[in-house]
Amino acid sequence: MNYRMIANILGWLMIFESLFLAVPALTAVVYWESAFWAFFGTAMFCLAAGVLITRRKPANTTLYSREGFVIVALSWIVLSVFGAVPFVLTGTIPSYIDALYEAVSGFSTTGATVITDVEIVPRSVLMWRSFTHWVGGMGVLVFIMAFLPLSGGQNMHIMKAESPGPSVGKLVPHVRTTAMLLYSIYFVLTLVMFVALIIGGMDVFEALNTAFATGGTGGMGVRNSSMGEYAPHIQIIVTVFMVLFAINFNSYFFLIHAKFREIFTTEVITFLFIAASSSVIIAFNINGIYGDMGDSMRHASFTVASIMSTTGFSTEDFNLWPELSRSLIVMLMFVGGCAGSTSGGIKVSRLLILFKSMSKELRLLVHPKQVKKINIDGHPIEHEVVRSVNVYMVGYVLVFAVSMVVLAFDNMDLITNFTAVASAINNVGPGLELAGPSSNFSIFSEPVKLVLIFDMLAGRLELFPMLLLFAPTTWKK
Repeated sequence: MNYRMIANILGWLMIFESLFLAVPALTAVVYWESAFWAFFGTAMFCLAAGVLITRRKPANTTLYSREGFVIVALSWIVLSVFGAVPFVLTGTIPSYIDALYEAVSGFSTTGATVITDVEIVPRSVLMWRSFTHWVGGMGVLVFIMAFLPLSGGQNMHIMKAESPGPSVGKLVPHVRTTAMLLYSIYFVLTLVMFVALIIGGMDVFEALNTAFATGGTGGMGVRNSSMGEYAPHIQIIVTVFMVLFAINFNSYFFLIHAKFREIFTTEVITFLFIAASSSVIIAFNINGIYGDMGDSMRHASFTVASIMSTTGFSTEDFNLWPELSRSLIVMLMFVGGCAGSTSGGIKVSRLLILFKSMSKELRLLVHPKQVKKINIDGHPIEHEVVRSVNVYMVGYVLVFAVSMVVLAFDNMDLITNFTAVASAINNVGPGLELAGPSSNFSIFSEPVKLVLIFDMLAGRLELFPMLLLFAPTTWKK
């Protein structure tokens, strides 16, 4: 294990976090808020610690797969540990465990909050919550890789460990260039949404927060009603961009290069079909509540886009909807968006591989000697990818089950516990009942919040980096 190289990258991470903290600090200056000193002080500490750590250059700069996983897991933990400090220093969240929960929820793009009234919170703190979504959405290490002088192969170990989805490839020969391309697409989409919201009549502060929260598919809003108070056309804009950010970013790369056949992959088509069909079903199911099919379709499509993209915004309290709609919403939490997007969940690509694997096994029961590979979009899926997906699902179920048992000690009802874990591990945000969109997660005890913190990080990092921290073989020479 190359500990010095791991420490060096963590040092760089702290330097970059000090730069991230400049965004809420500048917001505090603009709005004349005393919270500036909390962000400035935290930023200076991160900068000083980062510079001290990176001054000692590692003699051996080689990174292998296990270092990549460890770097990613520790980076997100360090990022959250220091990202929580301003919440405490500003007095917004006095308890550090609660503050850590808020920070992890932000960086992991979960969007679950422990703040009961966000409208009395300083604007700089609201900006920090939203900006953590944007930083965590594409992956902070993907961003840093564009600047760190690592060789392409070493960068790839980190990119594979951090990027969402069953497989990660390079869009162009150089990984650093790929990282820059991804963040360029991410930035442009966010900017376009920001401009669209401004044109739609939203003020600059709220538009910027909403664009950051939507881009990272996090969903921490600046109003207690989330998106419920905004005009219908604003809700439609947010709906469209939640869908766009849940689509594999490779599609946008192919769009730029006019490779139109590569844009609508089986995964993208399946994602859009599930979203559209679920929206129609829910719209008909809730039409009795709203009495107008237009309003029903708007609320249904917004909610489906929010849940499948794992953004977590809401226009209505869907916890009050009929059981069919509630059941569909819970199922969509597990589906999530596309691989290579900023969304969470199991991912549509994994589900496609699982269904094709099941179909293959059923055929083998009838024709045992048949030899046939799983194909998606005409490309064979390697056995290693199928095995990784199967192992992921086993780990997913185990983590889910253990988390459910721990949450049971808080003596909440089953639906609250189940959807709280589902929203955490899938990075969705709201659940049902006491964890619904009109509630918050301050009701849970601190030990339960620590479990949910682990779930949020494990869900964002696709389980393996977090689980490998506890594997003895990871630390053996």
